[in-house]
Amino acid sequence: MVHDQPSDHMPRTDSITDELRRDILNGRFEPGDRLLEVPLTEHYECGRAAVRTALVELTSEGLVEREANRGATVRRISITEAIQITEARAALEGLIAAHAARNATSDDRDELQGIIADMRAAVGDDRSRDYSELNARFHRRLREVSGHSIASQLVANLRNRAAHHQYRLALMPGRPSESVEQHAAIADAVVAGNESAASTAMQSHLGSVIDVLSRWGDVASAS
Repeated sequence: MVHDQPSDHMPRTDSITDELRRDILNGRFEPGDRLLEVPLTEHYECGRAAVRTALVELTSEGLVEREANRGATVRRISITEAIQITEARAALEGLIAAHAARNATSDDRDELQGIIADMRAAVGDDRSRDYSELNARFHRRLREVSGHSIASQLVANLRNRAAHHQYRLALMPGRPSESVEQHAAIADAVVAGNESAASTAMQSHLGSVIDVLSRWGDVASAS
């Protein structure tokens, strides 16, 4: 028999929402997986109220879908929606890249170049999971360096919604080799302090993501 744990039994710094979000983004829960309250309370050692709060918050973020008589599931993102998300990201992340080029310190520039070096090493060693994580880290650091809090918050939410497709891209044969040079172009422009070039390089990179997603959509339509 499963006993509900009290919500104050949580010797942790992260909230249940943070932990569940991270587990969804890391693929512990796949799109379409049901998120049942009792197993979640057991896994996270918390009360059902904490789980319900997490599900409500993640539903508002677009990561979870709740339906009558079915409960909560990890939300499936269609190719069409993923393309629209990436189009929105292109506009916002172009702005972020420009602000990063304007605001980057010497330490920021060194760190971004270091991430690119690590990404190239991951591609050379065929470490797709590491590359995917470094990709996310690069974009996150650009958001932080940019200092544009509103655009950064919007982009973080959009990236989370399409995280499953982003991971699939990292596993696609040949895609990391192409992607890493696109990221290098963004980093080079930021390091040079060239706002226009940074924005253009970011939009070009995300345009290539849209092209790949569109090809996936064409294949799905034909099958």
